[in-house]
Amino acid sequence: MFIDKAKIFIKAGNGGDGAVSFHREKYVPNGGPNGGDGGNGGSVIFVASDKMSTLIDFKFSKHFRAENGGNGSGDFCRGTNGEDVYVKVPVGTVVKDAETGGIIADMYYDGDEIVVLQGGNGGKGNARFATSTRRAPRFAQKGIKTEEHAVILELKTIADVGLVGFPNVGKSTLLSVITHAKPKIANYHFTTLSPNLGVVSVYDDSFVVADIPGLIEGAAEGAGLGHSFLRHIERVRLIVHVLDISGSEGRDPYDDYNQINAELVQYAEELGNLPQIVVATKIDMLEDEGFIKEFEKKIGVPVIPVCAIIHEGIDVLIDAIYKKLQTLPKSKPLEFEKFEYSRPDNGELQIERDYDGAFLIYGGIIESLVRNVVLSDEESFRYFQKLLRDKGVIKALRDYGVKEGDIVRIYDTEFEYQE
Repeated sequence: MFIDKAKIFIKAGNGGDGAVSFHREKYVPNGGPNGGDGGNGGSVIFVASDKMSTLIDFKFSKHFRAENGGNGSGDFCRGTNGEDVYVKVPVGTVVKDAETGGIIADMYYDGDEIVVLQGGNGGKGNARFATSTRRAPRFAQKGIKTEEHAVILELKTIADVGLVGFPNVGKSTLLSVITHAKPKIANYHFTTLSPNLGVVSVYDDSFVVADIPGLIEGAAEGAGLGHSFLRHIERVRLIVHVLDISGSEGRDPYDDYNQINAELVQYAEELGNLPQIVVATKIDMLEDEGFIKEFEKKIGVPVIPVCAIIHEGIDVLIDAIYKKLQTLPKSKPLEFEKFEYSRPDNGELQIERDYDGAFLIYGGIIESLVRNVVLSDEESFRYFQKLLRDKGVIKALRDYGVKEGDIVRIYDTEFEYQE
């Protein structure tokens, strides 16, 4: 089964908590703090692999979570770092944020690695908070907690040449002849439901050809295979436009030619501007050999006639494709403004009145401060109050209008403001 789009959920590991611990040894009555730091959480890393050709693995595995960092312990023991999780995707996969649609990465080259989510930092142990005046801190820092995010994976086939045309015009047969690929071939509509790739060897060089699923009218709006088809020709350098010149399916090849080009332009103007080579297939079924010349005049471009079954015209076609590719720039990864998941802003401070009139304070600076304390511990809370003064939070509260006796709320903890 070929799957070229998937939604998965990723989460980096939480940072481990710092430890509260004191040195305990016989005949050493006043051992100092020796709580170790917590370990860092594992990261989520995407890796491109040319050994994959579909996103089918993500039909069954949708959740990827890195390991949390270990908590610190006594004797200055640091917690272990969490294991990273590696998400392997096929070459050509574009990774997008599901909520905004922002592009995170274009996994274009085999072996590409990108850290999409960074693991949370581990918290500091109480040994880190010891000073000349605070020799026995009974609090430690919490590790940074991470959030889960949904991302969309879209596979965009990487090939030099894309075969396009209506269903059953002979694209799969043509691909099998010029590349020795083995696509499924049969005489009915919609045989090809996924892109087939083949490599054409010519002289001492080669190029990659993709047989793209057949178009129908309205594909640009998603009808039929719609975007699932068009997504796979966004990267090609040259389009080989395949037409059933015999009209064996009861369609007019001139109408087919115009309809396919209209669908390309409607989906993306760049596709309509790509160079094309027009190929007329099933010439063995033509009764009037002069029809091809008339058709060329009608569309205004040369046509290469072929009969794939008996290999007629195949060498001419391969040579034309190769020579045209030599004049075209090499394909390259998408150009985009990279979307990155934001880390907490440790300088952000928000103050507002809660439903009951209490002063509610939150933001990155509060989250950072709260990580350093245990609000239920008296000593730790005194340290927290000092931090609030040092970081300008108390001043900000006064500027906002707080008065003696007002309630200030931080998360689930509230206290009475006193000068």
